[in-house]
Amino acid sequence: MQTFNDTRLRILGPFILFFFGALFFRVKLILSYTSGELIRYFIVGIVSGYICWNLTRWIVRLIQNRYPGLSNTRQRMYLLILVFPILVNIGFFLRQFGHSLTYPNDEYPVLQFEVDFFIMYLETIGIQIFYHLLYISIYEGSYLFIQWQKTNLEKEALLRTQWQGRFEVLKSQVNPHFLFNSLNTLSSLISENPALAEEFVDDMASVYRYLLQTNERELTTLRKELEFIDSYYHLLKTRYGAGLSLQILVTEDNQEALLPPLTLQMLVENAVKHNSMLPENPLRIEIEAVDGFLTIRNTLQRKNVRVESNHVGLSNIASKYKLLNLARPTIEEKEGLFIVTLPLLREKIGVG
Repeated sequence: MQTFNDTRLRILGPFILFFFGALFFRVKLILSYTSGELIRYFIVGIVSGYICWNLTRWIVRLIQNRYPGLSNTRQRMYLLILVFPILVNIGFFLRQFGHSLTYPNDEYPVLQFEVDFFIMYLETIGIQIFYHLLYISIYEGSYLFIQWQKTNLEKEALLRTQWQGRFEVLKSQVNPHFLFNSLNTLSSLISENPALAEEFVDDMASVYRYLLQTNERELTTLRKELEFIDSYYHLLKTRYGAGLSLQILVTEDNQEALLPPLTLQMLVENAVKHNSMLPENPLRIEIEAVDGFLTIRNTLQRKNVRVESNHVGLSNIASKYKLLNLARPTIEEKEGLFIVTLPLLREKIGVG
């Protein structure tokens, strides 16, 4: 649990509070004490202050460990409200013990004792309520501030990752290398197959339009993602021919499920980038939606030449899901397949 260093505060705090309380709440009583009574009052006040301070600190941090984070603030408040009267009365009885040491021979008639005790109880309890509210405010308030600060730093880091991921996606598609390959393919198609060249241009337009429009959204429908992947796959298929195949197994009832945009593009691109594609040994990619999860599989047939990778695509997908408070994707390799499983969201909230 992340907390602040309170060593100096724990040493000086009880002294400061004792003198503050004595000055504002007990000055008349203190002026009536003899020097011996004043020394005993001072010792008892400081010791009881240390006990109350550290007992409250221990209980507050025990509750914070049991119910950590901003999301559990309400549970912590309920428990603190329940233990607050106990802590206040412990403070009262410690002060009563101090009073008995200061005035060991006090004798009152029964009625007078009851009246004096009731007045003293109200007065002391009021002071203890003030002290314990201060103790709790110090430790719970600082805890809330640290947690709020931590949450905001995490969000900022995730947002930076998200925007970096968006930039990397756009850069990888709009960069001269990708554009050169696409135009080179288009150039050869114009003379060999004008009809296919026209389809290729349409697919290029669809891909770039989707990249530029959808990348600003937090979520999009699986239907739109699959429509985009269809155009994207046609570009790749035109270039790699029989060396690449894609199979989509998504029923109509899963089409409106939600996921972060360009997720499928990143995974398909990752498969193409790291695996060899030959007509006799094609790279097979399969997209399937089952029971609220989307699974993307591709055959593992890594290129002999090492491909440089900073894993931006996979880490960006994971960051998007974390930022949206969704379950993290799972990544595994088994039985000659590279498999990524993504949770699908059913609610419409957050779609741009």
